[in-house]
Amino acid sequence: MRVLVVEDERVLADAIATGLRREAMAVDVAYDGAAALERTGYIDYDVIVLDRDLPKVHGDEVCRALVERRSASRILMLTAAGDVDDKVEGLDLGADDYMAKPFVFLELIARVRALARRSAPALPPVLERAGVRLDPGRRSVTREGREISLTKKEFAVLEELLRAEGAVVSQEDLLDKAWDEHIDPFTNVVRVTMMTLRKKLGEPAVIETVPGVGYRL
Repeated sequence: MRVLVVEDERVLADAIATGLRREAMAVDVAYDGAAALERTGYIDYDVIVLDRDLPKVHGDEVCRALVERRSASRILMLTAAGDVDDKVEGLDLGADDYMAKPFVFLELIARVRALARRSAPALPPVLERAGVRLDPGRRSVTREGREISLTKKEFAVLEELLRAEGAVVSQEDLLDKAWDEHIDPFTNVVRVTMMTLRKKLGEPAVIETVPGVGYRL
């Protein structure tokens, strides 16, 4: 999934981004509301973790703008103000969820995953196809009962292929969902990751290359 973290406290923003990346998410960071509006103008994020008290453009205004655009991104609003009135106000602005600082990071991860599930068509919590079984919550993968150890990027790519339910996924879509904005669009990282993923999944091969289009499982 693709996540945008919008937080003006740089240490906290970078810590959140690092933690989410460890969960095989592609994460971009914006340190003010203006940068957030710019990024959301050309990137479709599954989830936006949005601090409320932002410089340049307040988090409330960012939320309003996203709602007016009819953005499909789910918004998790963060704020130091955690009383009921603040939560109600944040949700009334159009946020999908609300967390007060300080927060437990495991809960943040769970809420981001829950919001991401709501931003896409409903799928079972455990993804399975052609004998390959992936559990996003437990970060586990098996094939015909055999445990398979994957890197974060291999896991993210396999998850996108399984979520496609047999449809072709383009290299551009894989770059968009499994890597962040700093990736070189002309890189061969998808091809290399696909090669190692196929090797780990073993024979017979279950990932098909569709020339000029992409990959499908």
